[in-house]
Amino acid sequence: MTHDEPAYGLWGLVIINSLVFIIFAFSFFKPKSARDWRGFGAFSAFLVALFTEMYGFPLTIYLLSGWLGSRFPGIDFLSHDAGHLLETLFGWEANPHFGPFHIASSIVLVAGFWLLAAAWRVLYDAQRAGELATTGPYAKVRHPQYIGFVLIMFSFLLQWPTLITLIMFPILVFMYARLAKSEERDTLAQFGDAYRRYMDEVPAFIPRLGGQKPLAKS
Repeated sequence: MTHDEPAYGLWGLVIINSLVFIIFAFSFFKPKSARDWRGFGAFSAFLVALFTEMYGFPLTIYLLSGWLGSRFPGIDFLSHDAGHLLETLFGWEANPHFGPFHIASSIVLVAGFWLLAAAWRVLYDAQRAGELATTGPYAKVRHPQYIGFVLIMFSFLLQWPTLITLIMFPILVFMYARLAKSEERDTLAQFGDAYRRYMDEVPAFIPRLGGQKPLAKS
């Protein structure tokens, strides 16, 4: 089985796709502090690594070529469609862009960007007023923007898993958890007991099931 057109070495697409998604995320997140830039920079590095393998150099395909070739003879893993490895590994034979993992990826991707946008609007208004952000997504979890970044990265893992991004993903999740803890220390110093009450009532990352108890008034 051969491929007629090159699926890799398309460095222009690497640059274009990386810039589009980084700028799109930037428009929702708008980093200000050094902490914000660290989080956004790590997310950007993940996207560059992803699109480098998606359109530039298929490192994962080359490293796994022996195993893939023996398990799936006849499949051209240098074609773009075969790069959607989850669809291939689970035997999806139709267009992978309509496969279950790609559809799930699209849903999670939209949810991640929606969460970034919704959280930014609430946070921006709260910062302008000098108040805590406790409405919208912040009424459910304390760190919706970090959750948004994790959802976006996870969506790309569903769509196009690579060895590098699979290694990066848990490291970045851990880094975001550390950044969230650092952010909370600063917010406690600024808002004191009001933020302690908020921490008691609203979970950090995973919303409570069965409804949210009302936030106490400061």
